[in-house]
Amino acid sequence: MIWRFVHRWLGLVAGTLALVLAITGTMLALEPLRNALQAAPTESDLPLATLVERVKSTVPGAEEIRHLPSGIFVVYAFENGQARAIRVDPADGKILGDYQASLLPRWVKNLHRTFLMDDPGRITAAMVALAMLTLSVSGLVLLLRRMGGWRGLTGPVRGTLPQRLHVLSGRVILLILALSSATALYMSASTFELITLSPSTEPEVSSQATGQPPLPPGQIDLLQTLRVQDLQRLNLPTHEDPQDTWRVLTVQGQGWADQYQGQTLAWEPSTLAQRLYDWILLLHTGDGAWLWAIFLGLSAACIPLFWYTGILMWWQARRSRPTLKGNSPLAQADSLIFVASEGGSTWGFAQALHDALKAMGRQVHTTTLENWRVPPTARQVYILAATYGEGQPPAHAQKALKQIASQPPTDAQVAVLGFGDRQFPDFCGFANTLEHALRERGWKPLLALERIHQQSPQEFARWGRSLSDALGQAVPLAYQPRLPRMATLTLLSRQDFPGATGQPAVILRFALPDQPVPRFAAGDLLGVLPPGEQSVPRYYSLASGKQDGFVEICVRYTSGGVCSPYLHRLQIGDQIQAFIRPNPGFTLTGSRSPVVLIGAGTGVAPLAGFIRDNRRHRPMYLYYGTRDSKRDYYFEKELKDWQTQGHLHQLHTSFSRMPDGGGYVQNAVQRDAQQIRTLLEKGALVRVCGSRPMAQAIRQELDTILMDMGKNLAWLKENGRYAEDLF
Repeated sequence: MIWRFVHRWLGLVAGTLALVLAITGTMLALEPLRNALQAAPTESDLPLATLVERVKSTVPGAEEIRHLPSGIFVVYAFENGQARAIRVDPADGKILGDYQASLLPRWVKNLHRTFLMDDPGRITAAMVALAMLTLSVSGLVLLLRRMGGWRGLTGPVRGTLPQRLHVLSGRVILLILALSSATALYMSASTFELITLSPSTEPEVSSQATGQPPLPPGQIDLLQTLRVQDLQRLNLPTHEDPQDTWRVLTVQGQGWADQYQGQTLAWEPSTLAQRLYDWILLLHTGDGAWLWAIFLGLSAACIPLFWYTGILMWWQARRSRPTLKGNSPLAQADSLIFVASEGGSTWGFAQALHDALKAMGRQVHTTTLENWRVPPTARQVYILAATYGEGQPPAHAQKALKQIASQPPTDAQVAVLGFGDRQFPDFCGFANTLEHALRERGWKPLLALERIHQQSPQEFARWGRSLSDALGQAVPLAYQPRLPRMATLTLLSRQDFPGATGQPAVILRFALPDQPVPRFAAGDLLGVLPPGEQSVPRYYSLASGKQDGFVEICVRYTSGGVCSPYLHRLQIGDQIQAFIRPNPGFTLTGSRSPVVLIGAGTGVAPLAGFIRDNRRHRPMYLYYGTRDSKRDYYFEKELKDWQTQGHLHQLHTSFSRMPDGGGYVQNAVQRDAQQIRTLLEKGALVRVCGSRPMAQAIRQELDTILMDMGKNLAWLKENGRYAEDLF
């Protein structure tokens, strides 16, 4: 993807210089606000002649009057041989004080405009502006692709914390950055005379002395015609030079007038280039529009965050791509691994597979997917493909499908393993496309397509067992993901439930650790490392947020499992090692839209957390299914209390193993189809948590409900209103 390549390398190369411009630009944005506070109000239809008469009465040595974009009137004069710059009130010519050009040091402006290098610095600044404009365009293209087009541009942002911050800050400053860059380029072009703002020569005019004193300002036609609100600069004629003229520069143009006879000697209207320059100057600096200046300053202040998160994303992707040892030459390899990874995290899985096949005595060649070529020696081909955005390939793999289509199939067997996030409408969409293309070309399958959700080590291990069966030989996969910093959690309380079918469950509440922990919310995940299993964490949905002051999960006992038996044995005061993993696609955004919560079994845990934290009494409707109201009704007391307190608007329960229990949770959704349709029409969000079969049944019911609205579940996902967390 050329846009991603351009965006990445321009950001890395020009980003540091752009950071200097952003910081200095933020500082300079204070000046229009300061000037606006100093400006005196101006009469809307005041003739220039009146202004000049008032100024001459208070500043006898006045030589020039300037009307700054901020509204300040500055008079430049000589008094007793000393040059002065004086602020005056146009209403009466009263002196308001001396004028200082800026409270900011002059070098700040020079640093912003020239990097303190005069003309070479101006050229550098122009090049950086061009780079920033290109960076803005490429960023907009990538943002639209990531968010699914213009309609999804304001939707929720998914991904790691740096990715979310980068996209969020980008949404704030992207258009402002493009505007600032384009206006800077125009001003640079005018500085280097690539754009002509006004004629290069002035008319040859002079006053004709009549032997009489100069006329007063009120008898000068030009000064009577023009208005103060349009003034930019006015030069008064000097008494020492009888040929000197009145010279006026306004937004409409500039003119010259005879000081003795009062007639206008010449008038040059403003060129289109000059009028455009005046607008561009306002847009770039905010001088004359202090609210816009504040907005510019705040936008510029976001650029350091934008730059830092971009660097962090690049560094994390660089670190995540391992250096493979013992990579056999392509011509000698019997096993090929092709990788398509947007952020680089898929390479960790590729390295684990590479090492496992090497340990089995295979000759393995691992490379990126765009290098697709399968020699006759290859017996098995593995494609590990991540999906970017809405079903798109990673940047480097854009032409991979053409590469695959250009080569006839060999006798090698092919297995595709997709990596993605179920919250996106087209989960593992690129892997699906690859699988379809390979089958159409006639490549022999080694395994059916498998999909890995959110880099799950457990799902990768399950795929490894399927691969072992297909090869007839154990594949020693040893994937060790990079784990966040561990925290020590101490058990505060536990609630035990016997379960309806001999599968007990427990709600565990842990105290927050002494050391600082990152912010977390209900619906995020708690990664637990059981003793002896220090490389593969197990994840449990959180039923609490940081503001609740504790960490709470609900765990069903799994016979033969590693983590659930360990957690079920915990007693009050015992400690575990764990970490928080964000789950941004599932957690709730802070709006007032209704929320339909659907869960079964221990899947009610994050939904209970949403309700617990619903202190603003957002309308929430819970559809909760379990087997037996007496044996596995998790959070029963809390749910009823929250309903009384207004945290939960409606509670609908289904108990599948009880007479008259209402069946399964999907049956309750079907019965309340009309109410759910009404809520969806009001913009309701939907969150589903529980088993995959339950979620599949819920999807079918929601599709039926949405069909009556002329919509479908894909539409709900695309608008960021549907998410699920399954196990």
